[in-house]
Amino acid sequence: MDREITPQQRRKELYRKLAIYGCVLALLVAAGVAVSSLSRSSVEASSLKWVSVDRGTVDVAISGTGEVVPAFEEVINSPITSRIVEVYHRSGDVVEAGTPLIRLDLEATRTAYNAELDKLSMLRLQLVQLQANNRTRLSDLRMQIEVARMRLRRMEVELRNERYLDSIGSGTTDRVHEVELNRNSARLELAQLETQLANETDVKQADEQLKRLEIEIKEKELAQQARTLGDAEIRSPRHATVASVIDRLGSMVSAGQQVATIADLGHYRVEARFPESYAPQLKAGSDVQLKVNRTKLQGFVSSVAPTATNGMLNLSIAILNDSAAVLRSGVKADVMVSNGIRSDVVRIPFISSYTGPNTYVLYVRRPGGDELERRDVKLGAAGMDYIEVLSGLAEGEAVVSSDTKKFDNKPNIKLHD
Repeated sequence: MDREITPQQRRKELYRKLAIYGCVLALLVAAGVAVSSLSRSSVEASSLKWVSVDRGTVDVAISGTGEVVPAFEEVINSPITSRIVEVYHRSGDVVEAGTPLIRLDLEATRTAYNAELDKLSMLRLQLVQLQANNRTRLSDLRMQIEVARMRLRRMEVELRNERYLDSIGSGTTDRVHEVELNRNSARLELAQLETQLANETDVKQADEQLKRLEIEIKEKELAQQARTLGDAEIRSPRHATVASVIDRLGSMVSAGQQVATIADLGHYRVEARFPESYAPQLKAGSDVQLKVNRTKLQGFVSSVAPTATNGMLNLSIAILNDSAAVLRSGVKADVMVSNGIRSDVVRIPFISSYTGPNTYVLYVRRPGGDELERRDVKLGAAGMDYIEVLSGLAEGEAVVSSDTKKFDNKPNIKLHD
């Protein structure tokens, strides 16, 4: 049977339940405090790097990468197939214009050149002989024409005499016809000789012109060979520094093979690459800001490649101070090509995490505030020095520019001195 619960037992049960509820509540409070503590971690303000939000002008620029190269670099190729006999200068040597760099074996080339010179002399002698023969032949024809003309004049006189004798009865009609036939034959012979002279004159002139053309072609070939022979004496075309040279004595080089490179290592430029999509905005003459090993330099676009390669467009950048100490061949450079100016906009100084117009997660401190607030900030165009703020920041606020990964995306961070 059921027992009746006494008042003392009821009080004990009530106290036990209250104790349990108190423990649970204490645990919940402790957990809440812990979560609040985790979500509001603190950091020393002086350990962070800051940039201030203000209003001003942003020199909008297109960013790309580049490489420092000599202001000019010239490749020297061998004009002939030959063998390296001697090397006069090594990489790093400074040479003047006309200084020999390499000596090639030119004996075979000179022999071939001299043989062609002999052929040219033969052609010139053949022209002289042809002209003499032509003069003799044409002179002979002219002499035959003069004889034919004299014969024709004599027959004209004879014909007149026979006609006169026939008119007074001392001659005969048959004799007149005979002399008249001889006169016509002589006239045809003269015409034939005159035509032959004209035709042979044209033929002889064409023969001589053909021979002169043959001589001119040979002279041009020899002039080219002479230039090739001169170029085969590998010399520096200008005052420069030898960047590279083939220095293996006895090695064979083929026609067109690179044997040396010279460069101006006292002056530099930048070869830059930009995505092809920026092509309409990239123009020769545009101002450029460069950053080489944290040093800022000014320049301008000197040329833009007409076509893109693998989706990238090549630009040549002239540097105003092209002999700055920081410049070295092969050094990488950040390139910003000016693309207009935006005035009276909210801006922040350039931060390393910026990679282009987009929405970024930044930690922001309000003016006079003692905590950091995690915000989504929309950034627009940028230049070398400033980034345009489209939304998410106000003038007077400060933004953490140093690494914020340690904040672990907490919504608020307490600041302390």
